[in-house]
Amino acid sequence: MIKTTLVIMAAGIGSRYGGGIKQLAKVGPSGEIIMDYSIHDALEAGFDKTVFIIRKDIEDDFREIIGKRIEKITDVDYAFQDINDLPEGYKVPSGRSKPWGTGQAILSIRGKVDTPFAAINADDYYGVHCFKHIHDYMTGSRDISSSKLDICMAGFRLGNTLSDNGTVTRGVCKVKNGILESVTETFDISEKAGKIAGRDASGNEVTLSADAPVSMNMWGLPPAILDELEAGFPVFLDSVKEGDLKAEYLLPAVIDNLIKEGRAEVKVLPTEDKWFGVTYIEDKAYVEKALRDLVSKGIYKEKLFGQQEY
Repeated sequence: MIKTTLVIMAAGIGSRYGGGIKQLAKVGPSGEIIMDYSIHDALEAGFDKTVFIIRKDIEDDFREIIGKRIEKITDVDYAFQDINDLPEGYKVPSGRSKPWGTGQAILSIRGKVDTPFAAINADDYYGVHCFKHIHDYMTGSRDISSSKLDICMAGFRLGNTLSDNGTVTRGVCKVKNGILESVTETFDISEKAGKIAGRDASGNEVTLSADAPVSMNMWGLPPAILDELEAGFPVFLDSVKEGDLKAEYLLPAVIDNLIKEGRAEVKVLPTEDKWFGVTYIEDKAYVEKALRDLVSKGIYKEKLFGQQEY
């Protein structure tokens, strides 16, 4: 049987735990955080292991507050994203303080993950079904050219990913016969008077369909993606303009390039699950209610992991 791993990108969690850290907001009826639901849903879907990508400076607190609980129910490991983890011959520009984005984050699991894996954000609720879709795809038999990386992605309906409390940025997907052709980053998306609109990279307004498939950074990836990320990191660093202290090496951009080069095929797995997260502080009340509703429908137990303390 093929083993699978859940990889959670949590390096963006703050070093001050408690109020104000959105990834650690207690939103479940028994004090669960959003990450707990992702782990629960992944384990129910059949994932065998969880790897947390964090920063070294939050390791002790993270293990105490999250890791020790999760170690009771599944195999857990840690990878560390470090701004200084660069290819030989490169150094961090003076003045840069943040790591290099999701591409570098995933690179940090080298040597720890040799199975197909799902990569997700720590602070997003994705829903029950998409974890099963990704797990089943990665462990199933497929007919694909051996020369291409076999990748899958949860495809959410745009209308299921909006916030009532402000605008959002989404990767709007062009899909043909279930295969991803491109992802267009679209900004300032909101719904007003029944119309969904946003802005493209040039600032022009674009009208969008509620049914448009979007990427929420939930990918099913083969371990060979790590070789591609490693090879592409120096190319990215060489492209960063002098003085740009915020450029990020992004996983979706790497995948998009692989598609354009004909070296990857991405199967879009549609889901009707409703995404939510605490993008704005006002979102917290909505998330709490949404989870209570899921408990009342029997999707989750009131205490997600039994008698564990949160």
